[in-house]
Amino acid sequence: MQYDFLKAFPKRMKTVGLYALLFANSSQKALWRECGFETLAEQLNMIFAVLLYIMEQSLKEEACTMDDISVFVDAVNAEHFRKAMSFDDCQRLADFIVNIVLSNEGRAMYFSGCDFEQGGFEAIHISYVANRIVYVEREVRRTSYYLTDDGYNLLLGTLEVESNLKLTIQELIFQMHLEKQSYDKALDDIKNVFNLMQIQLQKIREAMLRIRRNVLDYRVGDYERLLRDDLATIDETKEKFRHYRELVQSRVREMEAGSVDVQALLPEEAEKLRNLREIERYLGRVIDEHQRILGSHFDLKALYTSELEKMAEMSLVRRFSLRTELFDKVLANPAALGRLDIFLAPLFNRAPAKIFNPRKVTEEQRARRAAEDEETTEDVDFDEAAWREEQARLQQEKLAKYAACLTFLLGALAARGKVRLSALAEEAAEDEAKRAALLPDVHIFKEVMVELLKAASLDVEALRRERAAYIREEAKDFRLSAMVLDILDEHPAWGRIRRIEAQKLYEAPPVIFRGVPDGAGGERVVRVVRCSEVILRVQEGNEDGV
Repeated sequence: MQYDFLKAFPKRMKTVGLYALLFANSSQKALWRECGFETLAEQLNMIFAVLLYIMEQSLKEEACTMDDISVFVDAVNAEHFRKAMSFDDCQRLADFIVNIVLSNEGRAMYFSGCDFEQGGFEAIHISYVANRIVYVEREVRRTSYYLTDDGYNLLLGTLEVESNLKLTIQELIFQMHLEKQSYDKALDDIKNVFNLMQIQLQKIREAMLRIRRNVLDYRVGDYERLLRDDLATIDETKEKFRHYRELVQSRVREMEAGSVDVQALLPEEAEKLRNLREIERYLGRVIDEHQRILGSHFDLKALYTSELEKMAEMSLVRRFSLRTELFDKVLANPAALGRLDIFLAPLFNRAPAKIFNPRKVTEEQRARRAAEDEETTEDVDFDEAAWREEQARLQQEKLAKYAACLTFLLGALAARGKVRLSALAEEAAEDEAKRAALLPDVHIFKEVMVELLKAASLDVEALRRERAAYIREEAKDFRLSAMVLDILDEHPAWGRIRRIEAQKLYEAPPVIFRGVPDGAGGERVVRVVRCSEVILRVQEGNEDGV
């Protein structure tokens, strides 16, 4: 099949059909208007209220006759809908909902779902309610209604399951299929897990966008709910999926070792092997998504805190009305316009203080690039292929700067075992080549240090095992763990490094870097960077990892 995401499509369409047939059976019926239910929202609210009443009676194993449903409709209408209906009208409406909307006048209901695997359409049977004969007061026969499986699925599907529960449920289903060696189903399950995690990541990005637009529109409850959805299951499920990946890897090795020629496997065994390898690949992507979600959460927390602080600062700014404080007073006393310059003075830059510091003449002066007054001409070519090549080249240059900065840090660690950022700053100040490697620009240096502090501890051997466990995709952005491994592979002499630790020293004085270029935008601005003191350590071992 060309499009794997269309597998089991009729199952999805059955869920759609549950709603579609309900709408079709209830629409364009005159009885609704006669009873005062003019809008679709009112009609659907009453239908689902009746469904919930039938479900409640079914769960309690009590009779649910048409008279019972009529009494319920009458009570709900009197208290909530407040339509001008008599009890007879309520009986007519109850009979209409049960026998026409939910039962289609006794005729079987089908919804067509396209089967993309086999071709053609599949007729999907749908039934909301069923009935049985009960005896009231031991003598009177009555028809009692109860929900079918489709009815339960419809109602239970209207309750939103929290994201963390969805992930947990899907993980349990995946585990069950994996244990039963139903690898085709397990593959679909792990794809669903990956999609759920991408949805979680998208929620964080949308939350950050809302915060940037207006922090007051984002409530604390929304943040707490997102925190619960993301972090409540991240640590728990991450270790589980690592275990699953190890299990899948062992089964792949067993299948490959059990056959002399992998190409000569039976079709069923070959399909299992393909599914296992695909499961392994998705498990690696899921583990990566765990880390991305965790990092995005910290970014969200920092952004939320920063925007709230800015909003608090803005609340201290005094505001006044131009109409009352200016216009009305000028109209009352036009002679005040003669002092308008006093009112407008804060809108203009103040004259700088004419103070000269003699120490400035002894400081190192850097040449400033003169602005070009001449008009320049730039040719623009709308060639998509060339544009993509240019973007790829720029991205590679940026990644090379990340690698240079990280290589400088790892080289210092390999030589000394422990180093402070202040010591590196002193070296960079004396050696231009070291400064260019450590600080290619402000943003790259900041991102590298933030990623190191965020990770806190990098187990090199564990990272190597993770890398060997799944096929890596070409990195299009900076990834700390992958780049550390690549650098260590390029420098075998640093192979004794087993663990890298980074720690911020809050009590230490700040570290100052001078002459750091700011690569943002089209102009490179030389900056002075003031940052916190950081200590980097490594743990070493011999070739046996001791």
